[in-house]
Amino acid sequence: MLNSILSSPRVGVLEQALSASSLRQQTISNNIANVNTPNFKKSEVAFEDLLQDAMDNKKLQMVKTNSQHISTQKGNIPTPIVNVVDQTAFRTDGSNVDIDVEMANLAKNNIYYNAVVQQLGSYFTGIKSAIKEGR
Repeated sequence: MLNSILSSPRVGVLEQALSASSLRQQTISNNIANVNTPNFKKSEVAFEDLLQDAMDNKKLQMVKTNSQHISTQKGNIPTPIVNVVDQTAFRTDGSNVDIDVEMANLAKNNIYYNAVVQQLGSYFTGIKSAIKEGR
């Protein structure tokens, strides 16, 4: 029972979203730390597009709550990946890090993280309420 609650696709997707947010925080911090490094190329984390692609192609696994349910195609939740953006140069020293863009991305990632944590908390609050029979 507990295993089925914790292994639901919703929890898996939210868990990967938190991992993506954490990795994005580290990546943006690295970009900011190297803002004055000549020829430094910034990195970005890709997750949402991979998740959308998996959802469009129906690669995500459905939940089976009964052994008599028809099996669906199994798929994996995509993992976040880091891409180096090396095709652009923003400044004359060859670096492509814009501190204003990085700070905006940092704030955006913070909002994203809080939204994912709120969704995960809401999921477990709903389960807790169901266990307590709505009390």
